Amino acid sequence: MTNHKYIALSVCVLCSVFCVPLKAQLLYEISGNGAKAKSYILATNRNVEMQFLDTIPNVFKCFSQCHKVVTEFAMQDYEALAALRQAAVLPDSVKLSNFYSEKDYEFIDNTLRIHLGMGLDQLCRMKPAYLTELFRAELCKQWLGYDEQTSMENFFEHVAAQQDMPVVGLDGVGETMYMLFDREPFHWQCTDLLRALQYPENEVKQERTLRDMYRDGRLTDIAFQVESPNNNTSLSYSDYQVYAQRNIQWVKRLKPHLTEGACFITLNAIYLGGDKGLLEQLRTAGYRVRPYNRTIKISK
Repeated sequence: MTNHKYIALSVCVLCSVFCVPLKAQLLYEISGNGAKAKSYILATNRNVEMQFLDTIPNVFKCFSQCHKVVTEFAMQDYEALAALRQAAVLPDSVKLSNFYSEKDYEFIDNTLRIHLGMGLDQLCRMKPAYLTELFRAELCKQWLGYDEQTSMENFFEHVAAQQDMPVVGLDGVGETMYMLFDREPFHWQCTDLLRALQYPENEVKQERTLRDMYRDGRLTDIAFQVESPNNNTSLSYSDYQVYAQRNIQWVKRLKPHLTEGACFITLNAIYLGGDKGLLEQLRTAGYRVRPYNRTIKISK
């Protein structure tokens, strides 16, 4: 009996040494459904530094095998960026002050001055969704160490541009404008801005939770975290429903790229996990989608 226990224990030890399941699954392989070659999809998080990429086995190997990068929006298109900045401006007929009480308007003005160094005398022509995102980005800088220059989010897009590799956006300029500034009714945007400024700790807690889940590769948990009706942050249940509908369209737009094969897709982790996420939508469409790093095999 003792020998049997020893043998069983030895097998368990050997399995743990020579075949170690990865905790984090952030890199996926896409094949089948007429694809001429394998493509890859990487989940990203803007609050994670680019050095984290070194902890994702084979990510640079997969990138080197691809001939184009596919992302949410091609940030290298400077004319499109100029159009986005213009889209963030309110129409002349709309005054932000008309949507708040005098007390709330003063509170928003003071809070933005403290955190952004600018008040509503400079920012009142900007859409509430834009102001909310500015505020959230500043919170991430202050509390989570977010730095656009060192963030992993657009790393492969920048590398592709340096290597003259095509970078393709899944959304056009008009669709990106809508997603950034108009996906919620204007009065909801106003409510989200005020709530974010009143309860910044909720925004920071949410971003920290999503970052920690990301580092653990828990894409499904990320989807549940955002999708929950109890989520009262500016990144809310209603936003997730819009993302879910967009994922269906993204599968159609990805089809020619996946058919050609060898494309490297890099997207925010929020879009990928869960039963409405892009990974599951790709499977529903007939693609084989599986974690690239299912196990790590270590030699003796």
